[in-house]
Amino acid sequence: MLKRKIEQSLTDWKNTANHKPLIIKGCRQCGKTFSVLDFAKKNYKHVVYLNFFENPHYASVFDGSLEIDNIVMMLSALLGSEAVFEAGETVLILDEIQDCPEARTALKFFRIDGRYDVIGTGSLLGVKGYGKEPKSIPVGSETVIDMYPLDFEEFLWANGVGIPVIEMLKKNLETETPVPKALHNRMKQLICQYVVVGGMPDAVQTFVDTKLMSEVLRIQRDIVRSYEDDMVKYAEKKDKSRIRECFWSIPKQLGKENKKFQYSVVKKGSTAAKYAGSLQWIEDAGIISRCYNLSTTELPLDGNAEKDVFKVYMRDCGLFVSMLEDGTQYDILQGNLYGYKGAIFENLIADVFAKMGRKLYYFHKDSGLEVDFVIRYKGECTLVEVKAATGNAKSAKTILRHPEKYHVNSAVKLGDYNVGRAEQILTLPLYMAFLLRAF
Repeated sequence: MLKRKIEQSLTDWKNTANHKPLIIKGCRQCGKTFSVLDFAKKNYKHVVYLNFFENPHYASVFDGSLEIDNIVMMLSALLGSEAVFEAGETVLILDEIQDCPEARTALKFFRIDGRYDVIGTGSLLGVKGYGKEPKSIPVGSETVIDMYPLDFEEFLWANGVGIPVIEMLKKNLETETPVPKALHNRMKQLICQYVVVGGMPDAVQTFVDTKLMSEVLRIQRDIVRSYEDDMVKYAEKKDKSRIRECFWSIPKQLGKENKKFQYSVVKKGSTAAKYAGSLQWIEDAGIISRCYNLSTTELPLDGNAEKDVFKVYMRDCGLFVSMLEDGTQYDILQGNLYGYKGAIFENLIADVFAKMGRKLYYFHKDSGLEVDFVIRYKGECTLVEVKAATGNAKSAKTILRHPEKYHVNSAVKLGDYNVGRAEQILTLPLYMAFLLRAF
């Protein structure tokens, strides 16, 4: 069974006095239901489970009075012995809660009542055009946690790399000393595997159990197709084709020399006015992350972001690679990368940073200066250059030579390196990106 960080978040929530009902948000098939049910079975005497996607008729329970005793009575009548409600001992799980807006509204009343814990999960909460909005979102009556596919650290756990090894890597980073060769080579292998497998639980488990990349690819492409099905099923009629066009333009957008997202690449002559809402739909579904250009390299980064100039990355790097042509996985694992190498490894670092909860930023000027990412690291504005192998960080060096203009004093170069430093530039192996904490 895959160990997930959400387990600790769920435990912390349960151990918080007077905790509110909990909502777990995340893209489809990232492991929400499995993690919540596993936690519930380990921590409660009684688990009452409703899946509104598989059983739409369950929504009728919430059609009438939302008084808690009435809901409990209705559920007991509907589920029989599967619905046992005991104060302090029962958790009610409302899976795919976006399919029952009234259940979301009811969270306010469960919060006031306080006898039973409630956990809702949702894949398309807040997606424009979904058509099922609660009469009133229970602001102040729920706690919301975002859940992602497995991040690189969870992928390491799944592949037998434990906490002592990760602590050793942290020490190498802190002391800026090279990672021992045997461990370095193993970690390089694992980061390449993560690039092609990504973090969707079914793909990761299949990889761990079988190492069959053909089967991993089949699973990933099935997931991509399920996302397309959602676009067709849930989006407004006028947006369906536009959303799919935006989605399938992502590899083309990242394959360009200038990776800025351009609506004209989606369809010749198209504009933001026509396609911006379609792109927003994909982002709200948890499938992509935007990386905003900065007008200047200063903290706070969000305050300097240009909201209409951005790059788009897939939230999961494995799904991105699955959208490319057959043979790409083999090329990555063999280290043979051609036109897409920059896009693939940039998407890897976007995946790592986004799953850490970071917002994504980059810096581009018409003069030719371009830095792949800009982050807060150790409390300072820091440039991050990503190299598929090794390479020169020309733009970063130019910026660092002019602190009076750019207000930056440090940079990180991620690539096929061991740990090292050249003046203001810290060089790190790609696999250490997940250790770059804000403070």
